[in-house]
Amino acid sequence: MGAIPFDAPVKLGHRDGKCSFETIIEEYNLKDPVLKELSKIVCAADTGNTALAPEGAGLSAVMTGIRLNSKDDFEAVEKASHVYDALYSYCKYNLLREKYRKELEGMNAKQQREFLLRKMQEPLH
Repeated sequence: MGAIPFDAPVKLGHRDGKCSFETIIEEYNLKDPVLKELSKIVCAADTGNTALAPEGAGLSAVMTGIRLNSKDDFEAVEKASHVYDALYSYCKYNLLREKYRKELEGMNAKQQREFLLRKMQEPLH
């Protein structure tokens, strides 16, 4: 079927102290800085090491709930995709806040939000 197994002792599993998500990013040479940030949360959820990212505890809880409330893996993946899309946006928003910290200092809360929402539509370099 052409499937690539992951999260097992295989090509895309845990390797060199990295979780499967990090291994996938490395294996496919993905350079998106947002994915790198997201990988901290995923790794924290996967390993229980919330020192990497405190959000990992929340992701672990949400993913457990999704698995318990899904009839099969296909439904779980569908539900989880929304969580990962939201976390991707969260990570990008945080990276943008850091990147544009000085510009944001002179803006009120509404201006900051509008500025960051515009920047969310652009690729992050």
